[in-house]
Amino acid sequence: MRHPPRSVLAAVAGAVALIGSVTVPVVTASGAAPACSVEYSVTSQWDSGFQGAVRITNNMAAMSSWSLAFDFAGGQQLTQGWNAKWSQSGTTVTAASESYNGSLATGASVSAGFIASWSGSNAVPTSFKLNGTSCNTAVEPSPTPEPTDPAEDGPPVLRASGNKLVDADGATRRLLGVNRSGGEFMCVQGRGIFDGPVDDASVKAIADWKANTVRIPLNEECWLGLPTIDPAYGGANYINAVKDLVAKVKAHGMTPVVELHWTYGQYTGNSAGCSDVHASCQKPMPDMQYTPSFWASVANTYKNDRTVVFDLFNEPYPDRATSTTTQAWQCWRDGGSCPGIGYEVAGMQDLVDSVRGAGATNLILAGGIAYSNDLSQWLTYRPADPAGNLAAAWHVYNFNTCANESCWNSTLAPVAAQVPLVAGEIGENTCAHGFIDQVMKWFDDRGLSYLGWTWNTWDCSSGPSLISSYDGTPTAFGTGLRDHLRALNG
Repeated sequence: MRHPPRSVLAAVAGAVALIGSVTVPVVTASGAAPACSVEYSVTSQWDSGFQGAVRITNNMAAMSSWSLAFDFAGGQQLTQGWNAKWSQSGTTVTAASESYNGSLATGASVSAGFIASWSGSNAVPTSFKLNGTSCNTAVEPSPTPEPTDPAEDGPPVLRASGNKLVDADGATRRLLGVNRSGGEFMCVQGRGIFDGPVDDASVKAIADWKANTVRIPLNEECWLGLPTIDPAYGGANYINAVKDLVAKVKAHGMTPVVELHWTYGQYTGNSAGCSDVHASCQKPMPDMQYTPSFWASVANTYKNDRTVVFDLFNEPYPDRATSTTTQAWQCWRDGGSCPGIGYEVAGMQDLVDSVRGAGATNLILAGGIAYSNDLSQWLTYRPADPAGNLAAAWHVYNFNTCANESCWNSTLAPVAAQVPLVAGEIGENTCAHGFIDQVMKWFDDRGLSYLGWTWNTWDCSSGPSLISSYDGTPTAFGTGLRDHLRALNG
């Protein structure tokens, strides 16, 4: 959804430029039996800094916590990191496990990332120690451990089964709830992390509407903690805030959907939301420079918690840039050099591969083109998913092209007959609920899922807003969704 007018982030001089991505293994003596393996990679680099990652594989006895140590050899200075507690003393860098990823079984792997500065040279570390034991990478990657499931009283672990979402017992489930906007724009505008409170009381107010799902839009530059983001709102601070909100959503029995909303890449073509290269507006497609790294990091964060659902990219609109619909759908799936888009695009297949490559089998949602309002060729171009856990996402507002039952019957019904269908955003800019009443009935009649936009106290005439207060007081628009959810689930 395009948001209400907000302060525009000033263009930043010295834009980040990708130098290259290289994975540098530490070589062991021939025939040595490694106790642990570490891959160190530089995923992007700019004039004064770089983004790096480590992948650790434990070949020793199982660990309840871990600590990786290595030395920077070129005067690099760590600035921030994620998926580990990062610190630096002199040249020695330490990455210690977080509470959620400390358990490392024999043969198991874990990944973490960081941002650091450099000058002169960016020499690669030559030795690594895991809990004091020297490591190398001269072994095949070990399999990722099977994810564990959460407590029975939390939200269900969902998977796609035919055209239904089912839980661990095979019972059909629907995602019915709201969006909680803010995490996609506040940080990049230097104003915070979320828009409004995300304390337990505000999350409980969502549950009191009888919602069972909360979709949480995110920003890739904020999650990765890139240099243009205020460290107070990016990197580890941002990730921890997201994890805290996800935990609160789960504590109230609701399914969290983490979704990538705003991304890097300069686009000034048809329907451009901004001219900024940074993740300060909706872009037509995600970028190859950072989005796969974002999803690999998110997948590593939540691969042991399959109650968390992944929504790959908010509202693709390559159709506004390309000259044909076929080109748009090819761009959507395959990415690369897409006509009319000046940066290298990450296609939906690239993002599915990033999630599955990290070992996460969580349910994935993929929205179509035309701001996720067009699913007409979704079945033809859907990405391959080795986990077989993929659903279609769709967005609809009263001002969209596909906003009537005739279109829904002709383009949505064939998709819903083959795969689960989730309306990730439904809304109207009339401050009423007559339109979403029609949407909900069509979806109810077919046992499908939908989420209202949005649980924020905005002026609903400038952007659909469900509430006038975070205690759950609804707008006239929100009253329609609240009363409907209570009737269904009360």
